[in-house]
Amino acid sequence: MMKKILTDAELRANWPRSREKICWVEAETVVTPSAMDFLREHGVTLCRCGAGVQPAAMSRTPVPVRDGRPVYIDDATGEELPEKPEEMTHLRGNRLVPKTDPRIEFRGRLDSLTARIIEAQLTAAECGEPRIAGELQELLEYARRILGAEVKEEPLPEIRLLGMSGGQLRDASHHVEETLGIPHPVPHYKMGRMCVELNLLRTQVREAELAAVRAFRTGGVLRRRDIIEGLNRMSSGVYVIFCRKISGYYEREDTGYGSFQ
Repeated sequence: MMKKILTDAELRANWPRSREKICWVEAETVVTPSAMDFLREHGVTLCRCGAGVQPAAMSRTPVPVRDGRPVYIDDATGEELPEKPEEMTHLRGNRLVPKTDPRIEFRGRLDSLTARIIEAQLTAAECGEPRIAGELQELLEYARRILGAEVKEEPLPEIRLLGMSGGQLRDASHHVEETLGIPHPVPHYKMGRMCVELNLLRTQVREAELAAVRAFRTGGVLRRRDIIEGLNRMSSGVYVIFCRKISGYYEREDTGYGSFQ
């Protein structure tokens, strides 16, 4: 398969219409030196999607049909239902549970989390922080993968955010002074809108993690440790972005997107 090539001619043809400050390309795309010069001249940040990664789609499982009508099953009793009650919702396919089921609560928390990430991205764009907006996009796509893995009962892919593995994210969040040269910061409104938004986002990730623990603990046995660990490392990622912002990391010319130095 031939690699895609991004040239300055393509950028000059499209950028005047969009004026975007983030240029997303696939991981394998070759960016010519003249295209890189164009991006630098116009203050555009180059962001690469992970290899083979595409934005996650809405996770759905099909509902069986008999004689032209959907067939619903009460997940708790196995009873077949003639129609879907308003107080129940889909767990998977045609299996229904009450809307108060802890697994549904967890999905709701994830939904709130993705909305909060998008809101933080908007703040980043309004505050002139394209690098932060790009890093938040990584978190958004990972949150959507968590939902897909839970709904489809599939293993969650190993986390890799901000150029780091799960273990590296954990270490980075624990050793801020060694890596960024600042003590662990105490959130304050004088830090500015972006930092306040990031701190709030970190608490949303933690709430989703607690909802996951409640949803996946049955009879003293904890299931879906991959999802719980993924959310824990995700909160570390948000904290790293928060600390990077306070330390002036994003203002340094030698800072590479997605790396932790």
